[in-house]
Amino acid sequence: MKNPLFLALFLCCLAGSAGPVAAADSQPTVYTIVPGDTLWALSKRFLNDPYYWPNLWAANPDIGNPHFIYPGQKLRVYSDRIEIEQASPATAPASAPATAMEEAAQPASAAPAAEESPAPGFTVTGSEGFLMEKEIHAAGTIITTHQNREMVGTDDIVYTDLGRASGANVGDRFSIYKKVGAVSHPITNVILGNRVMPLGELQLSEVEETVSKAIITKSFREIGAGAFLLPYQDKKVTIALKAADRDLVGYIVESQTGNAALAVRDIAYLDLGSAQGVQPGNMLYVVRDVALDRRYAASRIKKLPVEVIGALVVVQTGVNSSTALVVKSVDTIYRGDRVELKKSR
Repeated sequence: MKNPLFLALFLCCLAGSAGPVAAADSQPTVYTIVPGDTLWALSKRFLNDPYYWPNLWAANPDIGNPHFIYPGQKLRVYSDRIEIEQASPATAPASAPATAMEEAAQPASAAPAAEESPAPGFTVTGSEGFLMEKEIHAAGTIITTHQNREMVGTDDIVYTDLGRASGANVGDRFSIYKKVGAVSHPITNVILGNRVMPLGELQLSEVEETVSKAIITKSFREIGAGAFLLPYQDKKVTIALKAADRDLVGYIVESQTGNAALAVRDIAYLDLGSAQGVQPGNMLYVVRDVALDRRYAASRIKKLPVEVIGALVVVQTGVNSSTALVVKSVDTIYRGDRVELKKSR
């Protein structure tokens, strides 16, 4: 049995959205979910936009599988928001869901711009990594560790090839990275770049002419000799949702960990970047085509609506690639899955 609060939590984030029809500020309309209701239909009824439900679902981290809703929940519909009446455990529905969600495969299209509706931000720490499309000129390299240990972490000592000759000074801070390997496109097999893994941060404590001693101030992963350094920048930021200004279609080409499967809070790398119009804050939907059963499908039916299985938010962009955070999933997401945002139909 699915959690009957799915719909309640889902509709909580309607507050501040485009106003529902036929409701007054002072005297709300009370609506009770009945069998046959769908998120698709409710979005159309209260927001005049049946395609808007994926935005609400994806932007709310508390909502799980949206494919089922339950009768009996009461909604207070105002001109600018919808509130959920708290139901006691004794009155919580124990029956079957109202219905499976109609048109569940439809991704958002003519939805209002994300910034027009309050939505949570997504915090990133700088540990997400990226695809290095072309070689980066490193500021320096970790040349050895204290006592020549294979791996070190926070508060450990390392030595670098940065010195006074290269402009280094005591107190300078650097981010530590490791180039993991080449990434090929899962569809075209074209090499897109190298997966770069952030390892941590360090600060120089002693500086000589051509070398320096440093302390690891933060570690995301184990750090070893050979890791390269870039000048430190505080990359812990909150990414606000931002509406895309065009249709976007691309693919998940790799994961941060290198695993084929991804879930919520995992990091994905996409074959979409600033050259394709992607910006930090854009939300895209992970979709899969639905196969036709030729035994029953009429010959004139060429394609079924896609299935929406997840959503991700872009947190960093390159020219032809981007880093994205998976924020929703109702099924396992895989490297090679398609991502898209259709603004028009």
